[in-house]
Amino acid sequence: MSFIRRVGYALSGIRSAFRHERNLQIQAVIGLCVIIIAIMIHVSLTHFMIILILVAGVISLELINTAIERAVDLISTELHPLARAAKDIAAGAVLWFSIFSAIIGFMIIFTTLQ
Repeated sequence: MSFIRRVGYALSGIRSAFRHERNLQIQAVIGLCVIIIAIMIHVSLTHFMIILILVAGVISLELINTAIERAVDLISTELHPLARAAKDIAAGAVLWFSIFSAIIGFMIIFTTLQ
């Protein structure tokens, strides 16, 4: 399989997730707002790169969470404690990274504004 085809499949997966996952849409909008604010207040290049990494990390974790949720739904149609735990743990990873990303983002923004 060609590299171009594999990239196409990956982009298709990203498009599908953005179309169907409300949390991913919300996180993308928040991430875009943070990036715009960072540009408007002229954060340093280093801080801007950190913000980009944090936004990309949250989006990436949400994509992984979505993949885990769909795989679990495919494997187990009934409610099972392990299926629920897998979904909850994946969602917890997104939440954990999002909280610390927000803290770091606020620190960067407030430091820049001083």
